[in-house]
Parts: sequence; structure tokens; C-alpha cells
Amino acid sequence: MRTNKQDTPQTTPRRSDEPIWWSLFSAGGVCVAMLVPAIALLVLLGIPLGLVSAEQLSYQRLHALVFHPLGLGVVLGALVLPLFHAMHRIHHGLHDLKLAHGQLAKWLCYGSAIVLSTVAIALWLLSAF
Repeated sequence: MRTNKQDTPQTTPRRSDEPIWWSLFSAGGVCVAMLVPAIALLVLLGIPLGLVSAEQLSYQRLHALVFHPLGLGVVLGALVLPLFHAMHRIHHGLHDLKLAHGQLAKWLCYGSAIVLSTVAIALWLLSAF
């Protein structure tokens, strides 16, 4: 009995990096869905209705909040995750339109999200000093 390599089934499936990109996509969508309405309510309704005073949103207080370690996590989430969300949508939109072939579109989309995130974080950190 002779066996060929073609006759033997592949036992291990090919690993994919899609779960990583989908998790960043999901986290970015949740981040935007939670932060944008909260900020809009705070600024657009809270201040005019007198629920939030101008002193509570002063530059010094917001600066201290944004550069606090907990504020750092919120700012990083608000900067980085929506970029990955948008680039994942763009990548799959290009794929649906049959414009993204192979790894080039993936590297361009996710690479630009990484580069833009790095630039945003660097500019944010430079503004601290």
C-alpha cells in the first residue's frame, strides 16, 4: 500500500492573525460608542444646563486628569483603538470591493494604524512637557 502526500489530510489548520485585528476592531468600536456620547452629553448638555461648571472643566483640572496614569489609559484607548477600528473597516471594505489582494492591503491598513497611533501618542506625550 503506497501513500502519497496528497492523500494525507492536513492535521493542523493554518493559523490566522484575524482574531487580533477583530479584537482591536471590537475594542475600538466599543470605545467610540461609549466615549463619544459621554463626551457629547457632558459638553453639549452638561455645561449649558448647569450640571457641570466651567471650573470643573478648567484647563488645569483636565490637564491633571489627562496626564494621570488612569487618564493615560483612557486617552490611549481614545486615540489608538478607534484608529484600528477604522482601518479594519477600510481593509474589509477594500476586500469586499475586490481591491485588496494578498498581504499588501493588510500591511498598509494595519501598518498605517500603527504609525498613526505612534504619531498620536508621541505628540500627546510631547505636549506634556
